[in-house]
Amino acid sequence: MTEFPASILFDDARAILQRVAMAQRLPVEHVALAHCHGRVLAQDIVAPIALQPFDNSAMDGYACRHADLHGQEFVQLKLVGEQFAGRALGLQVGEGECVRITTGAPMPQGADSVVIREDSSANGGAITLRAGVRLGANVRKAGEDAQPGDPVLRAGTLLNAVQVSLAASLGIDRLPVSTKPTAAVFATGDELVEPGLPLQPGEIYNSNRELLMGLLRAEGLEPMAWPSLPDDPARIAAMLQDAASSFDIVITCGAVSAGEKDHIPAMLQTHGSVHFWKVKMKPGMPLLAGQLGQAQFLGLPGNPVSVLATFLTLGRELVDGMQGRTPRPRRFARLDVAIDKSHPRREFVRGSLRCDEAGMQWIAPNAATGSHRLRAAADADALLILAEGTQSLVRGEVVEVLTY
Repeated sequence: MTEFPASILFDDARAILQRVAMAQRLPVEHVALAHCHGRVLAQDIVAPIALQPFDNSAMDGYACRHADLHGQEFVQLKLVGEQFAGRALGLQVGEGECVRITTGAPMPQGADSVVIREDSSANGGAITLRAGVRLGANVRKAGEDAQPGDPVLRAGTLLNAVQVSLAASLGIDRLPVSTKPTAAVFATGDELVEPGLPLQPGEIYNSNRELLMGLLRAEGLEPMAWPSLPDDPARIAAMLQDAASSFDIVITCGAVSAGEKDHIPAMLQTHGSVHFWKVKMKPGMPLLAGQLGQAQFLGLPGNPVSVLATFLTLGRELVDGMQGRTPRPRRFARLDVAIDKSHPRREFVRGSLRCDEAGMQWIAPNAATGSHRLRAAADADALLILAEGTQSLVRGEVVEVLTY
């Protein structure tokens, strides 16, 4: 067996995962709008029609000619019809005339302004209107939101309700989106027991599986939990190769360090290929990444906070990259307390965010530092990112944060 490469910098690990994800971009599928929410748009979308498609009224009132609304505080016009929202009736407005109109209704030919209902009074067929409105008042012009051919949605966008609604407003009923990666999830170790069963001495409950399944679901995926991996090299290899033949991503928790029971690095080197093993980060240094069969493989460390940190920082890179998602926006906050960092690795510290009365966001690091301290992670809502190298940060200094 050849030697593994030395541990690498965090940014190098991220760049590697971005490259392999780009090389394994998932295919495009055209999906009905009802199923596009939370999906990654695969191609740019241009407007096939104008938005608005036609000039229409922004208010309930009376459509008229602005040329008739001058010279005095009120004017009296002749009512020549009614136009409600719906199919245009082909009405025309001439000099001294108006049409009763509702919000969203197409403007009659000849009308260029709308006087709202509150500034009007009716006496049979004679309508008195307040005259002091501007030209084009309360009229939504055709194409003011988008012209045919305008780019309206960009590839790589994680589609939200507003963006899907925009597509619907343009008459688009299906969108090209990236196929969601399938993911198989494994926890490892003979010591794991399912929640609800009694513990024997030396056993622990399987919490990492629920953590990782939840993190993947939060990314819009539908992961599948597999049975826990035993501390047996042959069975580990068989189970992981089986999963790798059917899934896009295989993720394990534990058994990636250098102990006697940590069989997964050797398995991946024998049956697949290794992108990197060990990243200069805290927590999560033993992270393993590679290819196994058709699947991208991530071997996360076993401590729960390491699972959280490695997935949020590097696992997301793989999931995003395989779908072609544009980079997520970065977030920042001010430190609530001073921090002294004495080691060279990039560090991800659990912390709690708050917003002060001035609208400034602050983050308070959690005092618990052990990567096994799951309660401290549950009490927090973000990871505070500390760059490589030793440093002393004062209260109020701006730092990058990653929410979860």
